[in-house]
Parts: sequence; structure tokens; C-alpha cells
Amino acid sequence: MKFPWIILWVSCAVWVTACHSHTSEAGHTASESCEQTHDHEAESHDHEGESHNHEGEQTAAAPNHSGEIVFTKEQAARTDFALYEVQPTTFHEVIRTGGRILSAQGDEMTVVAPVSGIVTFSSRRMTDGAEVSKGATLLTLSSREMAEGDYVARTRATYEQAQAAYQRAEGLAADQIISKNELEQRRLAYEQARLAFEALSSRSGAEGTRVVAPLGGYLKNIAVREGDFVEAGMPLATVSQNRRLQLRAEVSQRYLPLLRNISGANLKMPYEARIYRLDSLQGRLLSVGKSSDEGTVYIPVIFEFNNSGNLLPGAFAEVYLLTTPQPHTLTVPLSAVAEDQGVYFVFVQLDEEGYLKREVKLGADDGVSVQVLSGLAPGEKVVSRGVAQVKMASFSGAIPHGHSH
Repeated sequence: MKFPWIILWVSCAVWVTACHSHTSEAGHTASESCEQTHDHEAESHDHEGESHNHEGEQTAAAPNHSGEIVFTKEQAARTDFALYEVQPTTFHEVIRTGGRILSAQGDEMTVVAPVSGIVTFSSRRMTDGAEVSKGATLLTLSSREMAEGDYVARTRATYEQAQAAYQRAEGLAADQIISKNELEQRRLAYEQARLAFEALSSRSGAEGTRVVAPLGGYLKNIAVREGDFVEAGMPLATVSQNRRLQLRAEVSQRYLPLLRNISGANLKMPYEARIYRLDSLQGRLLSVGKSSDEGTVYIPVIFEFNNSGNLLPGAFAEVYLLTTPQPHTLTVPLSAVAEDQGVYFVFVQLDEEGYLKREVKLGADDGVSVQVLSGLAPGEKVVSRGVAQVKMASFSGAIPHGHSH
């Protein structure tokens, strides 16, 4: 009867042993699976770390040129392009005012009528600005149609009468019929008539008395028209050599302390963009007014300089008076500065074909250069000519793939 119980016990032991072995193998497999999963995740994190490291190395190696503008050498060659290297220099304080161009003393003469008569122009070119040479006939004056008769003929008759009277007086004085005092009076009348006649005879002709240019130059301020009647001594026109000019600048009295430091001036005419430097025109300061003219609050400052050929006497000008020097000042040409909605900027060169738009704060300008208060450093190069073309290139925005540094 015990035999069946032994069989049952052995069967249970075998079954327990089998279950324990299966559980151990399953646990080992699960453990290995977890370890492999953790290993793969660790490797994945390692790869991501390496990826981040590579990206960090690339970022550190590449320069930060955000907003860079590409303007190639070929583009620069097709336009008027130039660069300016920013370096400390001496800049002068500036008084900005207005002035007027005048003819220099001795550089022009007024033509007056030597006799009374009716005006006849010698040429149709008798207009303001016409060029004339010294001794050239400008016009003639004739009084033949006047009731008093021809002035030259009357002068000749007066001369001949005075000459005859003086010759008779000489004979009478030799016979002591008239006194020496009366002889001297007749001699004086004769000399006066002779001088008047000789002054006109060299200029007189069939058409009347010629009026000639006293010097070579250009006509201006013609005061008569053809057919007018003029009296002797009346101004007819002005002849200007136009070689040496004066600049009369009117300065407000509030700048009086700075006037003693004036060293030069630049000027700009309203009819052209060019800036004239008086030092390049052999200019010199003539005077600084010690008092203002009556009825005005301005002080006159006068320069004299050579005419370059484009400056017109009588024209008004914008004047930049240069005063106290300021050494070690950063400046750029005015042509290098652009403006956008009240903000001023320049284009700084990064490399041969790369540029960066940079805002700058500006000070005073002398018509040629402008003081840079902030935004630039010594040694940097900015575009001084071709700014408009570089600005247009900036509208493209992105850097082409072929560009490298």
C-alpha cells in the first residue's frame, strides 16, 4: 500500500525540480535582455554626446558674421569703389555759416563814359560774362545828333582856339604889350584844351568816341543799353579778371571766442556738390572784423584765394570755418556715411568680399570729413566710395554658398 505514495512523492519532486529550472533560465534571459537594453541606451547617449561635441567644435571654429553683406571684386570693379582706413588724425572745430564770393581788390575795374553821348555797342556779345581783352572796344559814344553838336568836334575847336590865343600872347609878351601874368593864363588855357583834345583824339573815329576795356577779363554789371544817352563820368560796366577772389563769411557774435583760432575754411557752392578747400587754392585769411556792421549781429571774416574757374563773384556759399585743432580724432569721409530713418551707419570691410553694416554716432563735419564719436576702431576699413552699390547688395540678405573666409 506504500508503493503508490512513493510514486506520488517522486512525481511531485520531479515536477518541482523542472519548474525551478525553467524559472532560473527565464530569469537569466530577462536579466541579459535588460543589461543589453541598458548598454544600447548608454551607447546611444555616448553618440549623442559626441554629436554635441562635434557641433560645439564647429561653432567655435566658424566666425560669427551675422548680417554679412557680400560685394564681390567683380562688382567693385564695375563701379567707382574705394576703401578708407580709419586712423586718428587732427580734426578742427567747425563754425558753419554762410558767406559771399567777391572780387579781390585790384582784380576788377569800372568802365566810365569819357564823354557824353548815345551808346552804340561794338558787338552783340556785349553781355554779362563775355570775355574781353585789354584795349578792346566795348562801345562808342556819339553826340553828333545832339543839339550841342559833336563833343569831339567842339573839343578840337576849343583846343585850336586856345593854341592860337597862346601863340599871339607870346608875341605880345615879347613886345611887353601884355603882362607875364596874362601870358601864363593863356598858356594854362591852352594846356587844358590840348590835354582834353589828345585824350579824345586817340579814341575818336567816324562813329564816335570808343570806350575800351582797361584790362582783360570778363564783363559784369553792364549798366546801359544800346541807344541810351549817358553823361561823361557815368559808370557803364565792370571788367573783372576773375583770377583772385574774396570770401566774406558772416559769423554770429556767439562764436567770437573762437574767431582768434581760425586757420582756414572750406566752402560749398549751391550749384555743385564739390567742396572747395581754400588752402588748396592758395587762400589766406585777410581779416577778422573787430566790430560788426551797423544794423547787423554778424562779424565779417574775409579770406582771399585763387579762382579755380568755377567760382562766380557775387554768388553765395555755404562756409565751414576751421578753428581749434583736435588731435587724435577718428574721422571718415562724408561719402562713407549713409542714413536710414535718422540712423547713420557705415559699411565695414570684414574680408576681401565681405562687409558689415554698422551704426555710428557722428560729431561735427567740415564738408569733407565727419567726426566719429563711436562705432569704429582704428585700423578698420570702411567703404568710402560705392556706398550705394554695397547698400543695394545688402538687400539680398543671405551669403551665397560659394563664399568662404
